[in-house]
Amino acid sequence: MNAPNAAGPQDTALHDAAPGGTAVPALRLRPAGEEDVPALVALVQSAYRGESSRAGWTTEADLLDGQRTDPEGVAGVIRAPGSLLLVAERDGEPVACCQLERRTDGSGQPVAYFGMFAVRPSLQGGGLGGAVLAEAERLARDEWGAREMHMTVITVRAELVAWYERRGYVRTGQRSPFPYGDERFGVPRRPDLEFELLVKPLR
Repeated sequence: MNAPNAAGPQDTALHDAAPGGTAVPALRLRPAGEEDVPALVALVQSAYRGESSRAGWTTEADLLDGQRTDPEGVAGVIRAPGSLLLVAERDGEPVACCQLERRTDGSGQPVAYFGMFAVRPSLQGGGLGGAVLAEAERLARDEWGAREMHMTVITVRAELVAWYERRGYVRTGQRSPFPYGDERFGVPRRPDLEFELLVKPLR
């Protein structure tokens, strides 16, 4: 496996819970390498686009057609300085992933950006996503010294925004346009898509 571009866990065991609190096998969370790119592209695509994504609640199939990412995009995240792509495995199979990126805020304080978050549709709703998010927050806070976690979410995705709000994220009202016309990010099915910045204090 290629060495990550930013300090992070080499092999972290996590525990999530199935619906009803049933224990499930431990997750292994590790930095992704370029050999993971094909599996991670498939995982991200399955969580957000196409009919297969409708098995979970994170689907964007009613908002966007086309791809969510591609091999070049995932490889770029792995290679970028200050970026860390984490993959969660169960029994050797990737079941979730997320990106962390070192950034600074307007006053020069260290913050982390959270992105490329995907959970296998058939495993959504059982605590897996929350476990991965919590570990990403811990890593950003304890290992990177980040004061806040930042992310952007499509504003019309009310259920997803509410999920993050329950985990301490705050809507900032800072909005940015969706990249209409750039099919690397998908083909929009409606004209009003935009992103909003969500922020959570980590300290």
